[in-house]
Amino acid sequence: MIQPSNVFKDNLAQMPAIDGIERIDLVDGQGEVVASIENKPGKQGSLAVYHYLKQTFGTLDAKAAEHGLAVFAEHTADARNRPGAHPNVDRLLAVADGGEALRIDVIQAS
Repeated sequence: MIQPSNVFKDNLAQMPAIDGIERIDLVDGQGEVVASIENKPGKQGSLAVYHYLKQTFGTLDAKAAEHGLAVFAEHTADARNRPGAHPNVDRLLAVADGGEALRIDVIQAS
């Protein structure tokens, strides 16, 4: 497990590679996909964080969400100040605050 710094770019440099991943689906307890993070510009940082959380914790529970918030560093503070600006951080905030844990499905590119 990485020790997150307060700079997202530095934390991102420690993440596993996301080559070969098409997207990540977040699945609720009823088996519904509640969100997808695609491997495309503007989303790759979030994809890398959620992929890392899957490898480290196996699921997105409160403990994983808290760690993910630390990894997102300065983006977490911005998300708290501007709800909706960072939906992938908002999701971590919701889970950390007692929301439902989610399954993280990594979909490989075909």
